[in-house]
Amino acid sequence: MNGFEKRAQQIKERIRVATLEILREAGPGKLRIADLSKRAGVSQVTIYNYFGSKEGLVRDAFKSYMDRAVESFEAYMREGHSMREQIAHILQLEKDSYRDFPPGLIKEMLAEDAELAAYIETVYKEKTVPWTVRMIEEGKASGEISARVSAEHVLAFIQLYMNQYRTLLEMAERSADKDGFLEGMVHMFFYGICGKE
Repeated sequence: MNGFEKRAQQIKERIRVATLEILREAGPGKLRIADLSKRAGVSQVTIYNYFGSKEGLVRDAFKSYMDRAVESFEAYMREGHSMREQIAHILQLEKDSYRDFPPGLIKEMLAEDAELAAYIETVYKEKTVPWTVRMIEEGKASGEISARVSAEHVLAFIQLYMNQYRTLLEMAERSADKDGFLEGMVHMFFYGICGKE
């Protein structure tokens, strides 16, 4: 990458960061290119030259955020952590992403952009599910997951957790010991309320 290309990438990244900040603060409906250009320290023309439109910018910024999150997740999963550590890491990522992008905001963004919704679905099917299945199979091989439990069972159980994750995080926030609450939920994920069989 030559100096011009490197500088262009740095400017694009500055615009993406500013875009994500505004989305977190106000949502896509309040994103104005004039405000964004001030925050990113670039002209409005530069934004349009790089991203074409406000919708293209929002799509690009969120896809970039997702790509980095997936790369970080895959790197962690390759490090050889135990199943328990991997699940705890996934729950922490969910907690962090909930803080960055509450489900209502993501739902609003996806409802407004079919292309972004299709991209998220593709990432889920082609990256998230295969890594999760691999994690489950490794957990079964190491004895951390019962041989009586299939990958389908674990995926369904994870989906149940994820469907209620917003409620769980709100309960954790109200708890006197937020980290202890989440640790208890991880324990219940693995062992139920009775502990190990």
